[in-house]
Amino acid sequence: MAETEHGGPACDAAVSLAFSVLGKRWNGMIVDTLSSGPLSFVALRRGVAGISDAVLSDRLAELAAVDLVSREVHAGPPVSVVYTLTPAGEALIPVLEQLGEWASAHLRAAP
Repeated sequence: MAETEHGGPACDAAVSLAFSVLGKRWNGMIVDTLSSGPLSFVALRRGVAGISDAVLSDRLAELAAVDLVSREVHAGPPVSVVYTLTPAGEALIPVLEQLGEWASAHLRAAP
């Protein structure tokens, strides 16, 4: 744990960085959904219930920008786009599984 300039505890910079990406609504669920393998935009939207097309598009761009997700365009016909976890994204899967186990054991679902 880091310390602030006043000597008190502060959140670790790496933890802050991780949550700046994974703490955004939907990002963890998108990564988790892609853990089953490459998916089209439509399949991802179905796998992440409740997300809008615009938000999914925005989040996929963010995840690609930090190299957690890759986007491949297949010429077709018809043209198709497939999203896949990068090695960095795949390395998150065990962490997300542990987080899910912790949540199941220690958190209650909101009413």
